[in-house]
Amino acid sequence: MKYDAQDCKLVYAERLTSSIYDFRLQNKELAEITKPGQFVQIYVPGKTLRRPISVCDVYDDIIRIVFEVRGEGTEILSQTKAGEMLNIIAPLGNGFKISPDKKTIFIGGGIGVPPMLYSARQCGKNAVVINGFRDISAVILTDDFQKSADKVIITTDNGSFGIHGFVTQPLEEEINGADMVCACGPMPMLKNIAKIAKEHNVECQISLEQRMACGVGACLGCAVAVNREDGTKYYKHVCKDGPVFNAEEVAW
Repeated sequence: MKYDAQDCKLVYAERLTSSIYDFRLQNKELAEITKPGQFVQIYVPGKTLRRPISVCDVYDDIIRIVFEVRGEGTEILSQTKAGEMLNIIAPLGNGFKISPDKKTIFIGGGIGVPPMLYSARQCGKNAVVINGFRDISAVILTDDFQKSADKVIITTDNGSFGIHGFVTQPLEEEINGADMVCACGPMPMLKNIAKIAKEHNVECQISLEQRMACGVGACLGCAVAVNREDGTKYYKHVCKDGPVFNAEEVAW
């Protein structure tokens, strides 16, 4: 694992919604070694701590990130213009273990949707994508997913786009015949997905959204409880041991 900071040129920057931005960073060396489900730590000018952002996609010499403004740091980051340089540490964390020949359901919720794009592209025609959003104003990346997967299903909480409801509804319909489920999003959503997968005896991997400071397991701030085989619990760290875990490993 490489922890050296490197400068990347921001070659593309677009605002997708009122608070979500699409950045594309150019660095051939890092792009070649970045795997689905990993993340980057980006330096924000004037801030001590870097911001962790999931990798949305990788192609050629480009690492694509799609992030939401959630505070002062990401607000400053969102103002970066194409042509400027950003300093990142990447790739970080352990990503999804994907088998291209297995039918896999990729599920994203809210800002957990972006990291599922690069993941789904690994399976192509064996990929079914289910993405859930609050409402139509929050829907992103649908065209990208449709180019990358066999089937794409969108749900919204209020029914303003796609299916009215949550991602678990179409999951119940699609899981028969699936070999694996990979998901990223809010913890309650992941918990329900894990329950459904277990009921159908389908392997399930989940990417946890935790606040990270260092990104390399040094600060111990992103601990998550996991199960031992004897039923007792202990802690792992999302940045170093994850962010992707086997769903049955997590102590819900």
